[in-house]
Amino acid sequence: MNKKIEKKIKKIKEKIAEWQPTLSNDIGIDLGTANTLVYLRGKGIVINEPSVVALNQKTGNIVAIGTAAKSMLGRTPRHIVSVKPLVDGVISDFEVTEEMLAYLINKAQEGSKKFLGPRVVVGVPSGITNVEIRAVRDAAKNAGAREVHIVEEPMAAAIGIKLPVKDPVGSMVVDIGGGTTDVAVVSLNGIVQSQNLRIAGDVFNQNIISYIRDEFKVLVGEKTAEDLKVNIGSVLPGEKPVEVAIKGRGLVSGLPQEVVITDADIREAISSSIDSLIETIKNVLETTPPEILSDVMNRGVYVVGGGANIKGLAEALTEYLKIPVYIADDPLTAVARGTGIILENLEEYKDVLIANEDELPKKK
Repeated sequence: MNKKIEKKIKKIKEKIAEWQPTLSNDIGIDLGTANTLVYLRGKGIVINEPSVVALNQKTGNIVAIGTAAKSMLGRTPRHIVSVKPLVDGVISDFEVTEEMLAYLINKAQEGSKKFLGPRVVVGVPSGITNVEIRAVRDAAKNAGAREVHIVEEPMAAAIGIKLPVKDPVGSMVVDIGGGTTDVAVVSLNGIVQSQNLRIAGDVFNQNIISYIRDEFKVLVGEKTAEDLKVNIGSVLPGEKPVEVAIKGRGLVSGLPQEVVITDADIREAISSSIDSLIETIKNVLETTPPEILSDVMNRGVYVVGGGANIKGLAEALTEYLKIPVYIADDPLTAVARGTGIILENLEEYKDVLIANEDELPKKK
């Protein structure tokens, strides 16, 4: 009798899975400190926008979200402020995050609205607290999601770059985002060992701003620092030195001033942060079980996230760790692609999701 009931339940689940795409949309969200990427099932990544919101303080209304808001950074009148509602990968302003998620979910569904609200998978940093997880879940539900599933970003990234996460084989992922760097070893649909470091793209930008202020006595903005990091930033010296002229405010004169910055300056500026990153990866390797560590030594370390695009990073990590290090294809979208794969096979990947408090077994 039990077997007959199990078969019927299985058939019902299969039917629901078949109807799912016609009843509601499936949306994967990589909720990042610097950028938020949105995956829509059947279409791929449809949105890649900065996690920035411009607010009018007089009226309390939102002026712009995403790319439009980022273009306003440092250029707004006093009553309009551009804020980043996510700090170090977690929600710092609940209401603004909710508005941003509602905007992104609605924009992703433009022209393809379904009968029911969307089913959403959201990527969050590893090691965040239950309170922070609940905040993400509530924000997504209030933004219009019917069903919310949470997955840790290094696991989503591993799935997104097609690592064998379901097999009894260890794989190491380093996800260098905007606010945090996640270092994790995954095996059998779970994270074996992980560490979350609050040093990532935003800290690199601050390192560059501080270095230019201290060495050249010139104050530059975050956008200039980010442009320098992206365009001439490197971990190892290149064949030819690269230099860029930038404009800022002279701290001595208070007037506009132009200085020439080289790739060597950027290397020196971010060197201490890169050292901390290497030390964190070493710490995770040191606490990884020997059998899994041998898998990692054979298979190598995979780097994803926006920080993976810094020139010479893979070579520097390989040199220090004595393990092959690879930059994943299209590293910026790895987590978003992973959420998409999870959505397409939700039953298959249910073990990788962070359990909802309601689903946890009750203590007797």
